[in-house]
Amino acid sequence: MLRVTVDEDMCCGSGLCADKLPSVFDQRAEDGVVRLLVAIPDPGLAGELRAAAFRCPSRAITVDHGDRDRKSVV
Repeated sequence: MLRVTVDEDMCCGSGLCADKLPSVFDQRAEDGVVRLLVAIPDPGLAGELRAAAFRCPSRAITVDHGDRDRKSVV
């Protein structure tokens, strides 16, 4: 099972994740910090989620693929 987590304390509010995947990420209006809308997204989004995590300038996104050997903490 694909699972996404975000660290709001690490988030710098760039908005790249929300721009890339608005069905999964949003931003708080008051400070731009990431809001996770869907913690267990469609598995078909795995590639896009990995890309969003990779592009996150503060490395606040973690994508867990459900097994110990495939965790993308970028």
